[in-house]
Amino acid sequence: MSEPLVRVHNLTKSFGKLLAVNNVSFEIQKGQVVGFIGENGAGKTTTMRMMVTLEMPDFGHIRINGFDALNDPGEVRRRVGWMPDAYGTYDFMTVFEYLDFFARAYGFEGKEREMRVREVMEFTDLLPLADRPMNKLSKGMGQRLCLGRTLLPDPDLLVLDEPAAGLDPKARIEFKNLVRLLAAEGKTLFISSHILSELEQMCDSLLFISGGAIVHHGSSESLKNRDGQAAIVRVELAEASDKIDEWISLQPGVALLDTDNLGVRLTLENADPQSLHLLLNGLLRDGFKVSGFQRQEIRLEDAFVDILTRGNGGGGV
Repeated sequence: MSEPLVRVHNLTKSFGKLLAVNNVSFEIQKGQVVGFIGENGAGKTTTMRMMVTLEMPDFGHIRINGFDALNDPGEVRRRVGWMPDAYGTYDFMTVFEYLDFFARAYGFEGKEREMRVREVMEFTDLLPLADRPMNKLSKGMGQRLCLGRTLLPDPDLLVLDEPAAGLDPKARIEFKNLVRLLAAEGKTLFISSHILSELEQMCDSLLFISGGAIVHHGSSESLKNRDGQAAIVRVELAEASDKIDEWISLQPGVALLDTDNLGVRLTLENADPQSLHLLLNGLLRDGFKVSGFQRQEIRLEDAFVDILTRGNGGGGV
């Protein structure tokens, strides 16, 4: 296998007594799209800010395309595009003027600058908005503008922090399509998000962080089918019962995952046919009017919750 584009080794960062990132190590190959997942305060943003040289680690190393982030921060910045979860707007500045300003800051001049700004605006579908004041954009348009700014220097690696947060369904689809186009062009993307189902569709692999430590790195399938992963069973009831929660709590190896107006979802430690048969018989024997009983595919959200409930505690930012 070729040298990874990103190599993070034993990365550690504290803020006072808070250990935000705890001995984190991972690698990303060139051309991969990697999803970075964790609950609020897990250490995602701190890790990403260290990768793009905005925070200094207390310990550990980061190499981007062969360059050390501590010893060669300028070289790393030339190769990394950083899209934060929020960006500042400026009064009386249009979309074109905003991108043109940053193109100048990146060192583009004359015709080259004009061409690069136009290329980015075409890619992000911002040409129709060229004369729109940037502080009058919708959330989705603003995210496209921020992505356009990130793309201006044509970076090898794109680090995107919650790029789809707050977007409506149409804007999320548009943003997802842009990610797919970038991946098709061979860009390497590192994306943090809380929208796990969309990450599953976009990403080659997923990196889970909890309490500042990595708890999983691999494909969504390897996460959902790992050893010890509980099975999911959906039970639909013809009549609602306020006794179902108590009944489930008394069954060995069975736990309530969630509930709605139609029934419940359960996790089973052992989901062989005999165990499923006994569970269904027990429900019917104890008077529950079962109208549906089906084993379900494990969702990424379920696997994530399962990881978090296995004692991966700690603190992060």
